[in-house]
Amino acid sequence: MSQQNNIRRPQEEEINLREELDRYLRFWPWFVIGVIACISIAFLYLKFSTPVYNTTASIIIKDDEGKSPSSEMAAFADLGLLGGMGTSSIENEIGILNSRRLMTGVVKALNINVRYFEEGEVRTSELYTNTPFYAQVLRLDEKLLKLKRKESGVKYRISSEGGEKLEITDLETEETIKADLGKPVDLGFADVVIIENPDFERTSGETAESLGQVLVSFSPIEEVAGYYREQVQVNLTDKNSSLLNLDLNDPVKQKAQDIIDQLIFEYNREAIEDKNLVARNTAAFIDERLAIINEELDSVETGKEEFKEANQLTDIKAESELIIENASEYNKRQQEVGTQLELANAMIEYLKTGSKSDLLPANLGIEETGVNQQIEEYNNLVLERNRILSGSTERNPIVKRLNSQIEQIKGNVLQSLERMRANLRIANEDLKSQAAAIGSRISSVPSTERQYRGIERQQNIKESLYLFLLQKREENSLSLAVTAPKAKIVDRAYSTTSPVSPKSQIVLLAALILGLLIPFLVIYISNLLSNKIKSREDVEGITKEIPIVGEVPKIGRKQSDLVEKNDRSVLGESFRILHTNLQYLLVNANKHQGGNRIFITSTVKGEGKTFVAFNLALTLANTGKKVLLVGADLRNPQLQRYETGARELLGVSDYLVKNELSLKDLINTSKYHQDLDLLASGSIPPNPSELWRSDKTADLFEDLSQMYDYVIVDTAPSMLVTDTFLINHFADLTLYVCRAGYTEKKLLNFAVDAKNDGKLHDVSFVLNDVKIANFGYGNKYGYAYGEDKQSLWERLKTSF
Repeated sequence: MSQQNNIRRPQEEEINLREELDRYLRFWPWFVIGVIACISIAFLYLKFSTPVYNTTASIIIKDDEGKSPSSEMAAFADLGLLGGMGTSSIENEIGILNSRRLMTGVVKALNINVRYFEEGEVRTSELYTNTPFYAQVLRLDEKLLKLKRKESGVKYRISSEGGEKLEITDLETEETIKADLGKPVDLGFADVVIIENPDFERTSGETAESLGQVLVSFSPIEEVAGYYREQVQVNLTDKNSSLLNLDLNDPVKQKAQDIIDQLIFEYNREAIEDKNLVARNTAAFIDERLAIINEELDSVETGKEEFKEANQLTDIKAESELIIENASEYNKRQQEVGTQLELANAMIEYLKTGSKSDLLPANLGIEETGVNQQIEEYNNLVLERNRILSGSTERNPIVKRLNSQIEQIKGNVLQSLERMRANLRIANEDLKSQAAAIGSRISSVPSTERQYRGIERQQNIKESLYLFLLQKREENSLSLAVTAPKAKIVDRAYSTTSPVSPKSQIVLLAALILGLLIPFLVIYISNLLSNKIKSREDVEGITKEIPIVGEVPKIGRKQSDLVEKNDRSVLGESFRILHTNLQYLLVNANKHQGGNRIFITSTVKGEGKTFVAFNLALTLANTGKKVLLVGADLRNPQLQRYETGARELLGVSDYLVKNELSLKDLINTSKYHQDLDLLASGSIPPNPSELWRSDKTADLFEDLSQMYDYVIVDTAPSMLVTDTFLINHFADLTLYVCRAGYTEKKLLNFAVDAKNDGKLHDVSFVLNDVKIANFGYGNKYGYAYGEDKQSLWERLKTSF
């Protein structure tokens, strides 16, 4: 048994899935319309939208500033005190490339705050370089420009009137200004000169005298710079490399290429200026020291000349040659120490008097390697801080960190110089003491000779220092002249051939999906939110206790709502099917002598009881049977909808009240069929329930069943009043009418409860007002025999 259940369960799931698909596939015309509409909109969007292309360039950032730390700084590094003190990082370079300052320079260099457009039938396109006119801005007031943009906009149409004459029209105010080519024009916020573009490619039909027209738009430089600063994307290709990609999406390929190339140029130009800044500061320091030493050397040489003239000295005595030769080595060493001591004093004085932003002179010849490396590291940090500060503020975390590092390095440099100066002073004192010892040996040398040698020693020190600084100035000049760009261009800016936006394939695919999704969501949400029954599946899904014996289609406005003889419409076929199904139900239902009594009721009014009752009576009459239609709704009679004047006729209520009335006198023949008779509801009584409880009610239905083959009884709504329940035991069959799109699903439970409680018996559902899309089993197999097929538009109108 369990094996059979396992076999059947997949089959049931497959059937349910098929039913779910059929629920949507019956609306296939709406899916087709949705797809066609969305794809049409997508084609229009692709036609009217401006294509955007991607432009990219690749550069390598040269990192030639990293040096191995000095021995003195290595000690701090081992202690972990110099973390984050790198002088250059790729993130900082990306920040500089993304700076507003660089992009502002790009906008000014390319003049892209002035844009040119061509009006087309489909869209307005930007011309960039292929424009008949150029507007050169002589003066631009940013404040007035921003004010005018807020008030009326700053877009003008420049039209050629032949020759040198131009007409400039403000597109917002329609004000016109006459101008000449090459002459300044005052636009209020700016003075511009309109010049002809010699590279303009004229179309066929245009002459040199008639250049046509162009739209010109003016924008603030800062606004344009801010826009392209956000559009340009600078990305690192790999975290272990210094290769950067610059990307920009723009409708104009050449414009995007020029922007990226100019941005790289501005970056290299500033990097070169930063590198030259150290050399220029070093040159200024050397020139300053050369001027001072030159004056000191002139003074020493003049003193030497005067001393020799005063003492009539022409040559050094032979006696002192040997001693002086021994002392020459000490003199040479003393000169070197003196030179280093002078450099140390000068550097210490420069450190104490210079500002935080000043660079330290480099490559002066200081022999202490650690000091030179510290000076170089200090200068790199100052350059890095100044470059970032040019596009930021002092509150930038990176600037604060660099300031802290600069102060730390500056203190280390000063400490090293002072320690070097102390060592040099100790060495100098030692040399002096040794020179004094030698001097005692040459005490026999005349004092004039000693004074002469002192002057000559001072001359040699000053002269050697002067020559040394001249050499360093030449070396610095060479480094200033030879500068390489920091960013090496790997690939210059180039653009893609196909647009990145909008992508036609993606747009069309999205339109296709949207065209299918919108009808699906509409149908799904409609079914989800609807609390009304729509088809037989809704009724069967709620209750299985009561069968459905018939479905009545929705009647169009121009269609007849009554079944005619030999009627071949869907309405006629539906009632013939209902008649056929009733024959099977009536086989065992009729337990009395005479005709069949069929009661027709519903839950509430408006569900079509009278409509079903009248058409069922007509269908039975068309078969040659004798049929009577009884109006049993004594509270709200409705037969007059089809039989005019039925409300004024005496009927059921009058028969139950007045004993003298005969049934035959109350029955009237219908004007629609000779075999169809009517028994109207009669006068509206004050107590319908009491009338139905009278003994005469049984005689009424008994007599009528003897007189007719079928007695169709149109009763009152069963949920509103108890009249139907009082007389239902006289019925052979009860047809319970529910209306698609009107009857709430929860009301079907009322019919089930009434049957289970015994208030209604032999109950069957008749589903009224069913749309063609829901008719039968989803209208998959249904057709109107002998009726012309509906058009697509008619099917669409009746599908919802």
